[in-house]
Amino acid sequence: MALAAEGNGATAAAIFGEEQEALVLKSWAIMKKDSANLGLRFFLKIFEIAPSAKQMFSFLRDSDVPLEKNPKLKTHAVSVFVMTCEAAAQLRKAGKVTVRETTLKRLGATHFKYGVADGHFEAIVIVLESRSSMLNADHDYIILQVTRFALLETIKEALPADMWSVDMKNAWSEAYNQLVAAIKQEMKPAA
Repeated sequence: MALAAEGNGATAAAIFGEEQEALVLKSWAIMKKDSANLGLRFFLKIFEIAPSAKQMFSFLRDSDVPLEKNPKLKTHAVSVFVMTCEAAAQLRKAGKVTVRETTLKRLGATHFKYGVADGHFEAIVIVLESRSSMLNADHDYIILQVTRFALLETIKEALPADMWSVDMKNAWSEAYNQLVAAIKQEMKPAA
């Protein structure tokens, strides 16, 4: 049984068109064979951009194992990356995010349990030293949508350069947005 974000079924299919589906399917076919490596690169990018995100993972807290060698991170990273890509690949055909209902509920409950808030999916503020003479502030603030950005950068780097385009980026962004909406809907205490 699959679950979609309420009110997202017909909308997802309408928003995620044939062209987007074709781009996602073509790129996922290329990436699938290297999903373990790409999943790890995806998470390493998240932690590079937002080092404090490591604290959200119990298996990384107080761990002396380098991130790229951490077996629990590797397992988690490939699982998340494959689930994200598989959900994206099925979005148009199914008209909704197709992740088993129990998986989606578990994901939502786990994210809730570990204190993940809507904002963790959306944005984080990174403070950089000011290098801009146009600002009268001590720092420039760049707001990045960390997880989406890390996913898109991982996909971009995994594909041949001539395959990456604005349309490809938009297709993956929309698929990611649909998955996040479905997970957020289930972010409540486990029943």
